[in-house]
Amino acid sequence: MDLMAAVELIQTPLSEHLARLSSALAETIPHREIAQLAGDCSYASFKIIGEPPGRPSVAITATDVAALRSLVPSRGSWQGRAPMAGVDMPVLALASDITGQSALLVLIRTEAPPVPEEHVTPARALWDLVTAYREGPRSEPLAASRAAAAARAVAIAELREAHGASLTALLRVLRDRALDDANSRARSVDLAVSAVAELRSRVELDRALMEEVAGNAFERLAVSLRQILSARGVRLELGPPDAEDSTDRLLPADVIHTALAVVRATVHASLDDQVHGLGGDREHRLHIGWKVGTDELRATVRDDGPGTLTRGALDTRRVTERLAPLGGRLDVDAVPGWGTTVTFEIPLSSSSTPCQDPLTKLGARELEVLGQLARGRRNRDIAQTLHISESTVKFHVARIIGKLGVSTRGEAAALAHQWGAA
Repeated sequence: MDLMAAVELIQTPLSEHLARLSSALAETIPHREIAQLAGDCSYASFKIIGEPPGRPSVAITATDVAALRSLVPSRGSWQGRAPMAGVDMPVLALASDITGQSALLVLIRTEAPPVPEEHVTPARALWDLVTAYREGPRSEPLAASRAAAAARAVAIAELREAHGASLTALLRVLRDRALDDANSRARSVDLAVSAVAELRSRVELDRALMEEVAGNAFERLAVSLRQILSARGVRLELGPPDAEDSTDRLLPADVIHTALAVVRATVHASLDDQVHGLGGDREHRLHIGWKVGTDELRATVRDDGPGTLTRGALDTRRVTERLAPLGGRLDVDAVPGWGTTVTFEIPLSSSSTPCQDPLTKLGARELEVLGQLARGRRNRDIAQTLHISESTVKFHVARIIGKLGVSTRGEAAALAHQWGAA
């Protein structure tokens, strides 16, 4: 793999990654179109660029690409012919399991002979790199919600088009005077059966964008944590939701994504705490548990470290900020010498969500400035701490006061303490 191509790819804005991937692979794997379907169905978008293989008005759909998922190993490749936009085409599908589920990259090729493995391997490595790089932005709940909304809009649009196409085809058969009743019935039945199968496939894709089974989400979390902890020599103990905790219960996508993000952030904070605390040859352990109740998801992260993990360390990793949009709660129980237990409670429905956190209106930098305000810092001190100019601090303070609808710095600081940003 050309390392410079990889560097340039990472430096490219996320919105241009697919186009840059297509350009990087064009010489060794000629193709007319390239599509991506992210592995984390609940949050990831479907995107495609290039020239459609069929009629100009017929585009490749997410359903076309998703149909290849069962053919590709979780971290491998598959070559063959597959229907794309109604045309049987030679394709190369690459899968990456960096995020816990298989993320697909599909190249609709211009040549039928198989791509040599010497070209497939670096292409797969490049796709792994892109998938891993995107994992950071995907861990943001609000950004993930926007991506989910966009992906679902695409799925609904495809569903509407498929429904309209099926009705048009049925009407054409029914109006064809050259067909007798028996032939009309047979062709209508065939069209209806195909339309129902397509409808079910698209409905399942739309459902995957809205929610996820609790047990599946916990397993994805476990897979990603094993990758993190195995290299650190930390033993992972799991307390997955069992049958009594509705392991098969479907949970909202934003709840699942927030839970995964805050647990991962807490694990990293705990690892930092253990490094700076206990030493020696002692084996460290982390216990991760989930309980799905009637009204909330409760997640716990318990370690056997020095017991010095603070709420401030979690706030540094934006745990409180991630919980706020869903009305989530956080509790830290640290016992010096014994370890720390961090508990998260995330409501599962809007009816159990408390009043909206006003701090969700603020950006990341504004939250940092507000945190400094809540500590009674002056503009000059805030500027030195955050490595920005004093005039920039004044600008942020003015925007904070305006967004929060308060009159003074003191009122803004009081809100910060009330909503856990101090």
